[in-house]
Amino acid sequence: MNAHGGAPLDYAIGAAAAGAIGVAAYRAHALDRGGALAAVAIGAATYGALGLPGTSVLLAFFVSSVALSRAGRARKRATLVDVDKTGARDAAQVFANGGVAALCALGAVFVDARIAVAFAGAFAAAAADTWATEVGTLVRQAPRSILTFKPVATGLSGGVTLAGTAAELAGALLVAGVAAAAVGATAFVPVFAGGVAGAVLDSVLGASVQSLRWCPACERATEREPHVCGTATQRLRGFTWCGNDVVNLAATACGAAVAWLLA
Repeated sequence: MNAHGGAPLDYAIGAAAAGAIGVAAYRAHALDRGGALAAVAIGAATYGALGLPGTSVLLAFFVSSVALSRAGRARKRATLVDVDKTGARDAAQVFANGGVAALCALGAVFVDARIAVAFAGAFAAAAADTWATEVGTLVRQAPRSILTFKPVATGLSGGVTLAGTAAELAGALLVAGVAAAAVGATAFVPVFAGGVAGAVLDSVLGASVQSLRWCPACERATEREPHVCGTATQRLRGFTWCGNDVVNLAATACGAAVAWLLA
């Protein structure tokens, strides 16, 4: 994946195209206003720096993730009552999933063109994690902690299922395949490995340092404060500042680093 050159017109074209997609995603309730604006920034950086090859990788992540998030929405609304953020994605969520990739795209222009493979690795990690979450919450198999193997509530960070793990691999495969088709077969293994490594790190951090709280009224673990019942929660595990967005940011950074090192 080669740097596109970074001409101002390219960034303007990218912003316009991303704006159109952002408006559509906002109207479909996939993004809120802040999320749509964040998507414009990431889309502008991607097209301006990496052109159509980079944009194809971004769209592979974004389109597939939106489609999966809309599958089984009624079941997800009923089961994901303890998850921190549900519904339309906000700016923090968009930047947590695409911010590292956007920085890598700009780095490929202004620092070293080889950083472009890190861009794809970041989106492979974001796709792998998103696919695992969206598919894993739909299956009726009880998730288990990736660290202790004890059962956890559906949707809580750190929980894994066989179906979710298969989806994780499929998400990384999709982005790696698109990256390889766009720039050459040598990109496939580094991008795929980065995607899997980032998603695994996401689960490990989610099961250890990510904030998990306890609702004394409902007697259940939750990521929300206050709980959906309105009761103030107590810290059960992790750091209060380490929410799902922080973990996603770390996961995409890991995906970028692994892809760059292997490439």
